[in-house]
Amino acid sequence: MRMTVSVRALKRAAPACDHRAVSEEQSDKTNKARALRPDNAEFKAWIGSEWAEPEDRETTAMASASFAAERRQRLSERFSGTRIVAPAGELKVRSNDTDYRFSPDRDFAYLTGLGTDREPGAVLVMEPVEGGHEATLYLVPPAGKDDDDFYTDPRTGEFWIGRRPGLEEFAAMTGIATAPLSELPSGIRLHAQPVKAVRRALSEMRLVKDEWEIQQLRDAVDATIAGFERVVGELPRAIAHKRGERVVEATFDGHAREEGNAVGYETIAASGDHATTLHWITNHGQVRNGDLLLLDAGVEVESLYTADITRTMPVNGEFTEVQRRVYGVVLEAADAAFAAARPGVSFRDVHEAAMEVIEARLTAWGIVPESKDPESKLFRRWMVHSTSHHLGLDVHDCAAAKRELYMDGPLEPGMVFTIEPGLYFKADDLAVPAELRGIGVRIEDDVLVTEDGVENLSAALPRDADAVEAWMRKHRRA
Repeated sequence: MRMTVSVRALKRAAPACDHRAVSEEQSDKTNKARALRPDNAEFKAWIGSEWAEPEDRETTAMASASFAAERRQRLSERFSGTRIVAPAGELKVRSNDTDYRFSPDRDFAYLTGLGTDREPGAVLVMEPVEGGHEATLYLVPPAGKDDDDFYTDPRTGEFWIGRRPGLEEFAAMTGIATAPLSELPSGIRLHAQPVKAVRRALSEMRLVKDEWEIQQLRDAVDATIAGFERVVGELPRAIAHKRGERVVEATFDGHAREEGNAVGYETIAASGDHATTLHWITNHGQVRNGDLLLLDAGVEVESLYTADITRTMPVNGEFTEVQRRVYGVVLEAADAAFAAARPGVSFRDVHEAAMEVIEARLTAWGIVPESKDPESKLFRRWMVHSTSHHLGLDVHDCAAAKRELYMDGPLEPGMVFTIEPGLYFKADDLAVPAELRGIGVRIEDDVLVTEDGVENLSAALPRDADAVEAWMRKHRRA
């Protein structure tokens, strides 16, 4: 018996061929009532006439197409005889009749090679055939100039969202046969099961990056490093502003839009005690001389691959003695993790190498209480997160992979992950000396596993305290 496996259950309870959230009739009436457009034959004939042919028609395959085809082949081998359905997802309403910028489901992007803003409502179907699968990409075709939707539909009309590629163009770009979404076979149920099997398989495939993916991540890292440099240049303005963290955030986020698609996740621009909150994204605080600024940010490039880098820097450009001492422990822990990372070891081994340093140094400082059970690891009060996570299409990539392949699996060439130990002494933490309170430090780099070790993709961004100070002097504007 043939099963249908969906990467992600289609959300709406409406028929699969209905790509609008409301009926055609209701939508048409609403548009007419709001726009106060002429609705007569003469106007329709006029608005649909005298248009030049597009000069930007897509006729060649994307650079990602051959890699996506190989991924589909590998998935096909794991699910022989099983129909696989991978929806791109739907637009999400932001404010009544405006939508959030579209970002496709990452497994859809992985299997098709399509990146940012492509393609709302699309569904990839891999139909089992003898010897493998036959892929078809079902899409909402763009409205023709003679179609009312050309100027009335704010989600698909060219007047509203610009020209979209047609079915033939998507076929040329992806190397996948295309068809109108209205022809999606009725046998494909909206809530196909099981979902987890394909999700898990794709997460496990994504653990090891191919050549094209690695280049995308290199590009994302390089753009992120440039963004950090721009932030340093804006620190004087951040200090002067009542919400300086927002200045930092806006500087980096604007850079991400200029040089990539967007940020890969909400930017953490944490100054002072805010740096002790792991995911501080409110970013409404002041940036004060004498404090540390923890910047955790990443540029997502057009292919949707993202960097994830953290640097902790002194706002005035110079570490105090206490800040430097804390920073030194975190750097030593990161270096220990780098030394441990190589093919064959596990994520757990990398993490433990960093934790050994943290435990030894904090114990030597005399702030870790004695414990009856060594497994209590009381020092983790000040470092509660893991040292690493995989990186790729998602900032925390491959999350659905089996634990024995992720946390406990061996590192392999082509894997890309973070190394990011930290220490976080909250301002109200009475378990530490007053001089440590309000200091948060994290150092995070993006790492590629090679045949004989690892490559620090973000090595161009200084890590050593002296080098950080010199780097800030170079990029800071008066």
